[in-house]
Amino acid sequence: MVRAAVLPAVGAPLEIAEIDLPAPGPGQVRVRLAAAGVCHSDLSLSDGTMRVPVPAVLGHEGAGTVVSVGEGVTGIAPGDGVVLNWAPSCGSCHACSLGEVWLCANALTGAGDVYARRASDGSDLHPGLNVAAFAEETVVAAGCVLPVPDGVPLTDAALLGCAVLTGYGAVHHSARVHAGETVAVFGAGGVGLAALQAARIAGASQVIAVDVSPEKESLAREAGATDYVVASDATAREIRSLTGKQGVDVAVECVGRAVTIRAAWDSTRRGGRTTVVGIGGKDQQVTFNALEIFHWGRTLSGCVYGNSDPARDLPVLAEHVRAGRLDLGTLVTERIGLDGIAGAFENMVAGKGGRALVVF
Repeated sequence: MVRAAVLPAVGAPLEIAEIDLPAPGPGQVRVRLAAAGVCHSDLSLSDGTMRVPVPAVLGHEGAGTVVSVGEGVTGIAPGDGVVLNWAPSCGSCHACSLGEVWLCANALTGAGDVYARRASDGSDLHPGLNVAAFAEETVVAAGCVLPVPDGVPLTDAALLGCAVLTGYGAVHHSARVHAGETVAVFGAGGVGLAALQAARIAGASQVIAVDVSPEKESLAREAGATDYVVASDATAREIRSLTGKQGVDVAVECVGRAVTIRAAWDSTRRGGRTTVVGIGGKDQQVTFNALEIFHWGRTLSGCVYGNSDPARDLPVLAEHVRAGRLDLGTLVTERIGLDGIAGAFENMVAGKGGRALVVF
């Protein structure tokens, strides 16, 4: 038996419980977690903004050590350090055939499986976003693990599984920031802090961080922000003032709220680009009029998982880590145990801190 954070029902508080994990079956891998990041997507799953079968063990950003492998698993062996990949591509759907593996139609089919049972009553448990990282150990499909790159500490490697792939990918793959461009990043949580570092790595000439919390300014500047704006009704005007009244070339929205998406759009120059990373609810309606779309000539695009291919991008991120360009530790503002996840959710709702990391 292992301890895990169980979501018994949508909207219910997480419960720390013991669960029974089976031995890995054919094509499966058992992993002992070293660390798991607490992502806003976990909060969205718990409150019903995103839907998954429940009861479930959440957590999708993690890294650990392989304990055992099932029949037919090759390339991974007990003792190997691995990063969990919550969105494995099938390789055969239409999106995968186009090379857009981040849009794989079958990436989340495993979330509907029963992967474990609650020890107290034998009730079925689902694996959240495929990997159930809020547990001491988990059993996942072999496609859900990737080797930890050399030179990346196992605990820090957990952040590569979502926050860094998403933030870095939003800047490099979706927005395609070029050296010398100006960038605004809305939201200085884990993903936003990764996006700020990515903008710096891309050679942006000015990087403006925006957040509701004045206390996050030091975090944002450490990540690479050259300017900091406390979010208000005047955010877009402030950003335009900081950029010679032109607006930024690129805005990256990491919050998922209608007002923030609209502010990001309004903060870009004529012909600028806005990438939306944040996951909002169906009630968050964003409106534009036809004339402004023509006049401003801006581009608004969604971004899933940073438009990343983990197998391709993890080695690139690792090289940035080894070279000192990417500092994973600066994303983490709190290290907690399983019992601290509920508090981490509360901090996210309140807009406090960067990434909380569950360390096992």
